[in-house]
Amino acid sequence: MQLEFFDVPSPCVGVCQSDEKGYCLGCMRSRDERQKWQAFDSDKKQKVIKLCLQRKKRKQNKASHQTVEKPQEQETESTESSLQPSLLDPPSKTTIANSSDLDFEDFEL
Repeated sequence: MQLEFFDVPSPCVGVCQSDEKGYCLGCMRSRDERQKWQAFDSDKKQKVIKLCLQRKKRKQNKASHQTVEKPQEQETESTESSLQPSLLDPPSKTTIANSSDLDFEDFEL
C-alpha cells in the first residue's frame, strides 16, 4: 500500500451535461458520484476515476462501431442547399456554364 499525501483531484473538466444514461459528458461520473465526491475517501475516488475511464472507452467504442455500421445515406440537393456551409470546409468551386449568360452592359470601367 502506498502512502498518499495528496487528495485525489476531481476529474471534472467543466463540461457539465448529462448523456442519455445520466453520466456527465465531461468526466463520465454519475450524478451520485458527482454529488458525493467530497465525502469519498481516496480509495473510492480512485475507483470512480477507473470506472469513468472504462465508461469513456465503452462510449468511444460504441460510437466508432455505429459510424462504421451505419450505411451512407444519400443526401438530396435540397438538403445540401439548405445546410449552412462550415467555415472549416474548403471553398466550393463554382463554374460558369456559359459566358453568354453574363450581362456586362451596365458595367463601366
